[in-house]
Amino acid sequence: MPLRRFEELVSDALDEVPAELTRLMDNVVVLVEDRNPEEPSLLGLYEGIALTERGWDYSGQLPDRIFIYRRALLDVCETEQEVVDEVAITVVHEIAHHFGIDDERLHQLGWA
Repeated sequence: MPLRRFEELVSDALDEVPAELTRLMDNVVVLVEDRNPEEPSLLGLYEGIALTERGWDYSGQLPDRIFIYRRALLDVCETEQEVVDEVAITVVHEIAHHFGIDDERLHQLGWA
């Protein structure tokens, strides 16, 4: 799948996040990379300070980053529909980390 099409899928997944939540997202960017250099099979990664962890001294920080790893996602999918579904799951999963939701709670909610 070409990079441009994959980026469209990430954008589409972001568009599906309820506006009430995207309005609350603060100082975060979403980036598409081919792979995580330390964990090549990782599908996505949130780097930053979750909203629930930010205190009075949070200011002047660089944006949090959500990485969506294209090649890793393509490795686990056989069809374009699987890519669409897995991108959506990964985007939601990483946004949840921005809101302070950990992996254990995400698994409980069915967002493994």
